[in-house]
Amino acid sequence: METCAEDGCEDPAAVRVYVPWDEDRDVCTGHARVLAQKDGVVAEPLEGTGDDWR
Repeated sequence: METCAEDGCEDPAAVRVYVPWDEDRDVCTGHARVLAQKDGVVAEPLEGTGDDWR
């Protein structure tokens, strides 16, 4: 399983975030919650990680 793309985070990646002003990346649920609150960011659960990321 891939780890979160955020610097210093070792949690497993569970969500792909599409960020208009930056690169799209796979992140953990905690970082996804923060990023998804910003305008224009779309968060999508990664296949096979369940749907409990919200």
